Amino acid sequence: MPGPGAFLVGEEERREVAEVMETGYLSRYGTADDPRFKQKVVTLEREFARKIGVHYAVAVNGGTGAIMAALVGLGVGPGTEVLVPGYTYVASISAILAVGGIPVLTEIDESLTMDVQDLTDKITERTRVVMPVHMLGNPSDMDAIMTVAKKHRILTLEDCCQSLGARYKGRYLGSIGHIGAFSLNINKTITSGDGGMVTTNDKHRYERAFGFHDQGHVPLRMGVEIGKRSLVGINLRMNELTGAFALGQLKKLDSIVTMLRNKKKRFKQAVEEARLPGLYFRKINDPEECATLLTVLFEDEKVCAAVARKLGVMRVSESGWHVYNNMENILAITDSQGLRRYNKHMLPKTDDILNRAINLSVGVVDPGLGAGFGINVLATDSEIDRKADTFIKTVRGSI
Repeated sequence: MPGPGAFLVGEEERREVAEVMETGYLSRYGTADDPRFKQKVVTLEREFARKIGVHYAVAVNGGTGAIMAALVGLGVGPGTEVLVPGYTYVASISAILAVGGIPVLTEIDESLTMDVQDLTDKITERTRVVMPVHMLGNPSDMDAIMTVAKKHRILTLEDCCQSLGARYKGRYLGSIGHIGAFSLNINKTITSGDGGMVTTNDKHRYERAFGFHDQGHVPLRMGVEIGKRSLVGINLRMNELTGAFALGQLKKLDSIVTMLRNKKKRFKQAVEEARLPGLYFRKINDPEECATLLTVLFEDEKVCAAVARKLGVMRVSESGWHVYNNMENILAITDSQGLRRYNKHMLPKTDDILNRAINLSVGVVDPGLGAGFGINVLATDSEIDRKADTFIKTVRGSI
């Protein structure tokens, strides 16, 4: 099921893609002075950087690739510890492993983002990077995280894959830490089917991230180069068709986020006014969140389970590869002595919160996130009211 951008595909995307189709230049590389080469990917990088408020951006083929390139941009390699919350999509963890790093899982708090105290407690002499995940469009507590990172001289990678368009204290996510990673897949705020972006203000980290995504080349080649490769990289390049589609969607970002915030406000207000006992909302660290989901927390785990069952959805704890307990491939990892690095229920605070939580869709309609019930970005006021009423009656019938 899609995110909000997928509901709003229209003339903007068709026009951008048609320009590429008419010329036949499908690679991000071409002859710069040839008017047929539209340079959609390069333009996307420039416009995306301007939007987020950073100097540099690299377009890649997906959010996982964006995290990998960002990690390499920060110098993560074999043996490097990276702190990452246990509630995130599996790609946040697998990307660390893919570049040789060691994921260290942290607890979350009731914002469903990284718990700052547990982050602090798990820093060791091998820790080089902390990766706050702005989960479900909600900014992490970046002031506190950046303070801890500065104190311990570690770098910060913002995982913004679920939070494009959100801001924290007036700054777009992806511009606060040392580097940021975004996803443009079908479930995200805007989409190009698949795709991702890396953002940073640091030229050296930009060049490393770019090099990793393009077989070690330095930015911004337009043809074959010999003898200028900066490091060993792989191919994570975005093509011109994807870049063109993403450009069309990027123009809609502000309007999409405004629509989401307005619809979530109505949905949430209706539930609030019902004054349901034993129910409250997750902590939002900044009101300029994405508003793609409305997360409710119950005081009683059994009531939460009953409500989820009646709505035909999962509790957040059951939402597949977004919860460390359900990542069978990660749980199977062993160290050099054959001991498991990660175990089910190793994060008791996270388990407790997620066992009592249900995600209601606002713009991201994704059963994999536990968000199979709710509304979408095109929902009318009457539809919002009807869904809220159904939810309220379900909770009252379960207490």
